[in-house]
Amino acid sequence: MQRVFDLFGKFDKAKGIEDLKAPLAAARAMPNANGKAGTIGYCLGGLLAFTMAEQSDADISYYGVGLDGLLDDLPKVTKPLLVHIADQDEFFPAEGRAKVAAATKGNPHMACYNYNADHAFARVNGVHWDGRSATIANGRGAEPLVKALG
Repeated sequence: MQRVFDLFGKFDKAKGIEDLKAPLAAARAMPNANGKAGTIGYCLGGLLAFTMAEQSDADISYYGVGLDGLLDDLPKVTKPLLVHIADQDEFFPAEGRAKVAAATKGNPHMACYNYNADHAFARVNGVHWDGRSATIANGRGAEPLVKALG
């Protein structure tokens, strides 16, 4: 885990977002595509998906963690954003989770859901895999994903 946190600390989020915008555009231009594409991610990927909702033209973004430092740009989100938060996430303190829930409340483009689970609850066979919470989260995401992406 120390190696993971060391690499995470060195990650250039701005470059990561720049790197994600290219495949987003490429996915829209693929043969037989309908021109719509979104971002889905968990853990660091969730942080990037949330940031893509703020800084790109993604049709939908899904999930997120450690988002309380990104709330200033939340008004920029004009397309669907689904946020799934684990109530017992050891890497996302309760105060931060509460800030995200409050910031997304009442916004017609956003839905924020809380789960009685730990970090990475939706990672199949992961240490904190929670089949019930993962199934609920996937179900909650299915309709908005289909609606946004066609």
